[in-house]
Amino acid sequence: MKPLEFTGELTQTEFDTFQDFFYRSTGIRFEASKRYYVDKRILGRITETGSGNFYNYMTLLKRKDSKAELQHLVNVMTVNETYFFRDESQFECLIHSILPEVVAKLPRGRTIKIWSSPCSSGEEPYSMALYLLEYWPLVDMYDIEIVGSDIDTHILESAANGVYSWRSVQHLPKSILGKYFQETSSGDYKFSDDIKSVVQFKRVNIMDPIQTKQFREFDVIFSRNMLIYFDDISRRVAADVFYDALRPGGFLCVAPTESLSHTSALFKLRRFPESHIYQRPL
Repeated sequence: MKPLEFTGELTQTEFDTFQDFFYRSTGIRFEASKRYYVDKRILGRITETGSGNFYNYMTLLKRKDSKAELQHLVNVMTVNETYFFRDESQFECLIHSILPEVVAKLPRGRTIKIWSSPCSSGEEPYSMALYLLEYWPLVDMYDIEIVGSDIDTHILESAANGVYSWRSVQHLPKSILGKYFQETSSGDYKFSDDIKSVVQFKRVNIMDPIQTKQFREFDVIFSRNMLIYFDDISRRVAADVFYDALRPGGFLCVAPTESLSHTSALFKLRRFPESHIYQRPL
């Protein structure tokens, strides 16, 4: 039986209560301009769970056996807007400036490790794989491990599936699109299974130290368009996580619109010809 639709609306006190709970759970705080977006999704979950009202729903979320509902809420609240070769200058920087420094200090036989967080539906880590295959002459000389992580389990399933709309692939050169994608009968584009196998996907909450502890010894981290959803405290937590996850001398790429200058003194800013990138000091 379909649950009765909950047609009430959140009071400011209820919204503030939710905001505090979600922030403590994920590090994400919504701006006032997102109020309608947030309210609509909370009201939808109240309806779907049959909670009846906001406070019953919050009680459900706080129960120890309600991890599935909390994850469902995270999935509908997080924004996953991306496409292949987004901010391409940083991929150019990866192969022309960052990796030459990495391999110059790389012990024989050690794997190059790259982490994309958040990876959303996979376009960023898959873009890394494509860029390395197409444009890095030394790609066959090294073992490379690419890991994509996100807090949204549904979007990770989509990433592992590797099927994309034209909007996601429209910025790819036609030669790459034809080489690594197959157009489906529905007009979507299916990514090559061989290249998909290069990327591992994991569910990770950056605010959870137990989950992030497994991420260590990376040479490069891409974390683009995540810090804009965090306040200063959450940004510092994220910066600490990435610092611990990088090898000394490792590189952190944030979005061109993001900055760590007022967040963390752990990193130094490197100005490469292609892009400005942060580095963990040696």
